Amino acid sequence: MIPGLLRKTFVETWTQTLGFGAALAAITALLTQLLPQLQQGLNEFLSAMPFVREIFQALLGSTLGDQINPQALQAIVWVHPTVLAVLWAHAIVVGTRFPAGEIDRGTIDVLLSWPASRRKIFLCDAAVSWASGVWLMVMALAGHLLAVDDAPQSGAPSLPRLVVVLLNLYCVYLAVSGLAYLASAVSNRRGRAVGAVFSVVVASFLVSFLAQFWPPAEQLAPVCLLSYYQPAEILASGHGPLGDMALLAGTGLLSLTAACEIFARRNICTL
Repeated sequence: MIPGLLRKTFVETWTQTLGFGAALAAITALLTQLLPQLQQGLNEFLSAMPFVREIFQALLGSTLGDQINPQALQAIVWVHPTVLAVLWAHAIVVGTRFPAGEIDRGTIDVLLSWPASRRKIFLCDAAVSWASGVWLMVMALAGHLLAVDDAPQSGAPSLPRLVVVLLNLYCVYLAVSGLAYLASAVSNRRGRAVGAVFSVVVASFLVSFLAQFWPPAEQLAPVCLLSYYQPAEILASGHGPLGDMALLAGTGLLSLTAACEIFARRNICTL
């Protein structure tokens, strides 16, 4: 029964995952190609407008120094808002598909008629979602590697450091996915669940950004997901932030566990 559930979920989501993966590969390839070419212009622009430098430092979570070096440019690829948006969009779209999406479409009774417990159905769906996150990481790395050799003055970091960045990014994906499943489990409308998780990730992004300039926001930074994702520091030191990754993955796992139990115990008519 479990292979059948996994196959069903895969068939229903593979086109979305393929599309998001292709978009992510294209974005990372484009950023890898363009940013080195813009390096000199960016340095001149930031020298003329120091406030913009603060914005870049807020996004990276680290100090740029007097000049943007190739290493900082590589970090920008992995913290660029479009990269984060694609990852979060996939986690939210797939994570809210079940059970809120099934309830919204009126097909939840058909799914629950399978000879399997609610927990098994839920966990099979989540397993496919989290496995698809690995595919997204692979596509992001593939797009970067295909473009990095042709990028002038790329200053490409070593592959092991890139893998650590992607592991940290995957942990961010797990946290957002877990929150999406939790919102889906307590809602009977997919749009409501999507809106709730979208609000959380946007608020996390804004607070992490404002924490560099505004003391009240700095006090809220520890509860923001992006506070535990620092690609610039990883590329500079090569050391993996194991504590940060464990916290993000733990957030995703706890959220998923709570969502599974809520869905298993709730009356489906009251969801």
